[in-house]
Amino acid sequence: MTSKVADGNAFGRIGVDIGGTFTDVALEAGERRTTRKLLTTSENPADACMKGIEAAMAEVNLSPENIGVIIHGTTLATNAIIERKGAVTSLLTTEGFRDTIEIGTEGRPEQYDINIIKPAPLVPRRRRFTVRERLDRDGRALLPIRESDLEKLLPALDAAGTESLAIGFLHSYVNPSHEHSARDFFKVRRPEWPISISSDISPEFREFERFSTTCANAYVLPLVTTYLSEFRRTLDARGFRCPLLLMTSSGGLATVETARRLPVRLVESGPAGGAIFAGDIARANGIDRAISFDMGGTTAKLCMLEGGVAQTSRRFEVARVYRFRKDSGLPLRIPVIDMVEIGAGGGSIARVDELGRIAVGPESAGSDPGPACYGTGGQRATVTDANLLIGRIDPKRFAGGDMGLDVAAAKKVLADDVGTPLELGDAPAAFGVTEMVCENMASAARVHAIESGKNADGRTLIAFGGAAPLHACQIADKLGIKRILVPANAAVGSAIGFLRAPISFEIVRTVYQALDDFDIRLTNEICESMEAEAVRCVREGAGIDGHISTRRQAYMRYQGQGHEIAVDVPMDQLGRDAAKMLQELFDAEYRKVFGRNVGGIARGAVVTWSVTASTPPHPDAVSPLDKVSAEKLDDRMAFDVPEGAMKPHAAILRESMEPGAVVDGPAIIIESGTSTVVSSSFAARAIATGDLELIRKPASRGRGG
Repeated sequence: MTSKVADGNAFGRIGVDIGGTFTDVALEAGERRTTRKLLTTSENPADACMKGIEAAMAEVNLSPENIGVIIHGTTLATNAIIERKGAVTSLLTTEGFRDTIEIGTEGRPEQYDINIIKPAPLVPRRRRFTVRERLDRDGRALLPIRESDLEKLLPALDAAGTESLAIGFLHSYVNPSHEHSARDFFKVRRPEWPISISSDISPEFREFERFSTTCANAYVLPLVTTYLSEFRRTLDARGFRCPLLLMTSSGGLATVETARRLPVRLVESGPAGGAIFAGDIARANGIDRAISFDMGGTTAKLCMLEGGVAQTSRRFEVARVYRFRKDSGLPLRIPVIDMVEIGAGGGSIARVDELGRIAVGPESAGSDPGPACYGTGGQRATVTDANLLIGRIDPKRFAGGDMGLDVAAAKKVLADDVGTPLELGDAPAAFGVTEMVCENMASAARVHAIESGKNADGRTLIAFGGAAPLHACQIADKLGIKRILVPANAAVGSAIGFLRAPISFEIVRTVYQALDDFDIRLTNEICESMEAEAVRCVREGAGIDGHISTRRQAYMRYQGQGHEIAVDVPMDQLGRDAAKMLQELFDAEYRKVFGRNVGGIARGAVVTWSVTASTPPHPDAVSPLDKVSAEKLDDRMAFDVPEGAMKPHAAILRESMEPGAVVDGPAIIIESGTSTVVSSSFAARAIATGDLELIRKPASRGRGG
């Protein structure tokens, strides 16, 4: 059977990414691509989506029946958690474990701060309830769950105003029967409550993270379900009959039904699309080691790429109280592309702090009211205002010329918020703002690299998003990077990444086994069951009978250690030498991550198995357009960081640069949606893939090099 999803080349394919400031739309039909960038309509995000979709279709003369699939990423779940605007959620857990999600672990973002601020749990204590039941670590029932005990809880749950229910019992990842019994009871007695159970949401050990993830899923479930239902109805009313797929935090696609059941997996959907986009660019250009740098209007995201593949993780923190600091956010145990995300975007608000220093973010002006230069009511200085004042942004060509920018408004707020308090002129104040936001991003990249056992040396910076090309050279100077790539259609990179992503689903199971006493039969049964379930979910989502690839990973540690690393394991059935093979694979991976291992002294253990099924990634069918000779518009004054002063910059239209054309910095290369600032330390060259390559000049090393 072939569906429109599978046969995407015969139809237009649309990617839509809703960000905190902008909504990006990318439409591909055959070898044509058209894009749109609009301010996000925060009251009803679907409004900007539909406006962008219809404008893109009109440009290439397509109607709704010509669209084969719409792929959507949204910040809805993330924002609901950060802003605490989710459903009134109650938690039902094992007696004695009411405060698990508040106690957390011993992890502390500030080791010696006696006034430390911890993230408040999504479910306050007054809405956490317990029931007498207990399983042991092997899943055997020590105390059975009784319906009469659940009945007694109903008045208290009703009095708490419960709108969504999370259920998490001790050791339910081994035996989910007690959670199933509780869910079935409440489905009958309170059918209007959406119910999330931890054995479905995160069937792994470590109850704090499992319960926290389940609470987050329940917290955003009603909101996401309502939004997706309304968006689907809007599409139907406009004549769209194509599938709607959702980008997940792991870099795969899921059906609306899966997203409704597991909305917590949408938390990092937009940034995940950006990482997929960067990986595609890296592979197309033969880049083995890269840093993905995605900077939009609200946040900046950085991710390490090896061989064109983003590193992944099973743990993510949302709504961190301390910037860059582990253990300061709400932990989510979900498949996620491992990246660092900070409040550093074009709309990030700049100010002078109590110590007389320029501080930027994490607060953002967003799309409403937006930066002051947008003329939509913003009264605070932002990074975009600063870039406009130092000549990096053309006020007449911003967002493809659809938005005129108010230079006078930007000048006023920069003077009020930064210049006057520090007795600085317009250009020094604006440069100071950009310098601080770039230092924040560079610091985040350094920390993320170290935590990942990697470094930035010798990597290529792949810069995309509306704001990243403006700051790429400045970031590269700080990290000692010599090569930058700015992809074609960089401003809407995440939306294009959605179109490259496979439909995929990951299943995980915690089954602790020391390699000294490894049960091969049990492991094969578990992995085969997981594979069948993952493949079934993907086939239903893709509507195809074609090839589905699978990947198996074992999360392993040395016996006595507290945390695991992921080890790729062949999908073949495990044989008699399985324990020996797993030990060798683990030793090699441990050495790669930590530089050494303790093989021969300590034996390994498998804690969790993971199986991922996916369709093949969708290829990029868009061919670079033929170019003409580079067209110089004029020379304009802009701040050049290496020179530390305002200098003439050649203004070049990107669409006029033919492959091989070279532009020596300082220059500004202008395109719809963004501009690439080429400092005097770099030279830019248009390459055959349609991307811009910026190479550091031999005489310039940068501050990190």
